[in-house]
Amino acid sequence: MATGFTERRWTSRDGLSLYARDYAGAGGEARLPVICLHGLTRNSKDFEGVAPIIAGLGRRVIVPDVRGRGQSDRDPSPANYRPPIYARDVVEMMAALHAPRAVFLGTSMGGLITMTLAALRPNAIAAAILNDVGPAIAPEGVARILGYAGKPVEIRSWDDAADYVRQAYAPSFPAYDAEQWRDLTRRTFRDKNGVPVLDYDPAISAALRKPPGRAARWIAAFLFRRLARGRPLLLIRGELSDLITADLAARMKRTAPHAQSCVVPGVGHAPALTEPAAIDAIAQFLRTVP
Repeated sequence: MATGFTERRWTSRDGLSLYARDYAGAGGEARLPVICLHGLTRNSKDFEGVAPIIAGLGRRVIVPDVRGRGQSDRDPSPANYRPPIYARDVVEMMAALHAPRAVFLGTSMGGLITMTLAALRPNAIAAAILNDVGPAIAPEGVARILGYAGKPVEIRSWDDAADYVRQAYAPSFPAYDAEQWRDLTRRTFRDKNGVPVLDYDPAISAALRKPPGRAARWIAAFLFRRLARGRPLLLIRGELSDLITADLAARMKRTAPHAQSCVVPGVGHAPALTEPAAIDAIAQFLRTVP
């Protein structure tokens, strides 16, 4: 199994230095790469478990830090923290890293970026995996995320950081053990002069404070239909998800009856994709696409 990655950088059209991890596929570049896109307050570290597994299946795996997260620059204009800008960054990344077409794996916000790309650059997406996200999301899940995203928090030690992560994510991972909480804490924070700090710009949540209107909901439904049309699709959902309920998942299947689906038992929003059910579903899906 491939475990290492190369660090890549490119400059966005508005001058930000953006970052990605680039895992080489085992056995060369015979198959299309997989581009993994993380969630709202997350970063490329979230895929460090599943990316080597996918690379071991013979696919290059590219995992960017979306602007404002991880090792990518923070944007001085918070209004740019929205899916159309993120999607434009991905298009530019694909050009810079010589990956004109790929399979996309999007967790939460990463799935929304993938849906946006389906309209912006449809030929770039050969197939897609949506991890616990869709054109409609449950308000209770949004409320929970907004309860911590972008909020000021005083963290003085890694013990404080671990307590924060447990409080924020306990509904999603009720069975996590101490080692899993340590891993999630490390992926959520970074070290700054010996003190852990959240690994994202707090301003990223500003765009979510206003509930989406009717037009936004219509656009999201259109983007999902556009993504699902004529390409393989895998829908992954956490059994306990408060963002994609069973009813919302069923509605997505009615819109895209050809889509494969996987429910990951015992976890909520969003599956880490290292769960056996998720790994099996992803591996099986990738065997069926170019």
